[in-house]
Amino acid sequence: MQAETRASTSVELPPSPSAHLHEHRDGDAKHVHFNIQRSQSVLAWSLALTLGFAVVEVVTGFMSNSLALISDAGHMVTDAAALGLALLAQLIAKRPPSARHSFGFGRAEALAAFVNSLVLLLLVGWIGYEAVQRFSQPQQVQGGTVFIVAGIGLLINLVLAYILSRGDSNMNTRAALVNVIGDLLGSVAALIAGAVIYYTGWMQIDPLLSIFVALLILKSTIDVLRESYHFLMEGVPDHIDYMEVGADLEQIDGVRSVHDLHVWDMSPGQPALIGHVEIDDLARWPDILHAIKAMLLEKHGIDHITLQAEVASQ
Repeated sequence: MQAETRASTSVELPPSPSAHLHEHRDGDAKHVHFNIQRSQSVLAWSLALTLGFAVVEVVTGFMSNSLALISDAGHMVTDAAALGLALLAQLIAKRPPSARHSFGFGRAEALAAFVNSLVLLLLVGWIGYEAVQRFSQPQQVQGGTVFIVAGIGLLINLVLAYILSRGDSNMNTRAALVNVIGDLLGSVAALIAGAVIYYTGWMQIDPLLSIFVALLILKSTIDVLRESYHFLMEGVPDHIDYMEVGADLEQIDGVRSVHDLHVWDMSPGQPALIGHVEIDDLARWPDILHAIKAMLLEKHGIDHITLQAEVASQ
């Protein structure tokens, strides 16, 4: 099946000496170990827009002495790095399996999401520290400059959020979208801070809104961090009940018991299962295996299955 999938694409891949070992045949799982059809144009455009405006916002943030604008600028710089890492991860994930990496490189996307989340946690910590300092020692902020730059940033982030929401839905893209939403919130906060400072001169609004945005970013970041960590640690997919899978396997006619059962995602959205099945009669194994495959695919959405049959002990 994998060989047919490669042939149907317009991208030519160099043959691997181990290609026949990774090959899927009739009756095997329908998934592939790489994402050659995934487009990088969404992330590439997002990266160009983010990086371009990040430079502008960093300069004007320090010129206006606004923490809200500086934090938003810092977030956009981090965002640009995150998008670059996400783009690199998708390019790596396109590589087919090899003799050294038999599962392919699908986990590169989850790894990028995990690293991006860790960087965002550091950024949230820095914003919180700076905000506390400015509460006790308010600093002069150029409200007009902050308002104009934040307004431009808000428009750019709206465009970025739209572009990413229209792209492929995967863990890596969702992590990038979380970053952009954080930028959008930062731009809104900076916009409000600029207006309040310009019309009232109340400087404390700047660190106050910075902390508010940081807390919102923190919640989304923790969600992505938890998801990517669970995947990298080969946890059972959220939509699959491990205990129910074991019970359903033991309800199959001819199965005595199941042990050494493992369920995980080989790559995002592609669950796999391995285990040992004790049966009374090895001659019935082909029929039992067929029934198991049908049940797991229909009831639990598990397509990649590797089971070892054993004669049940008396």
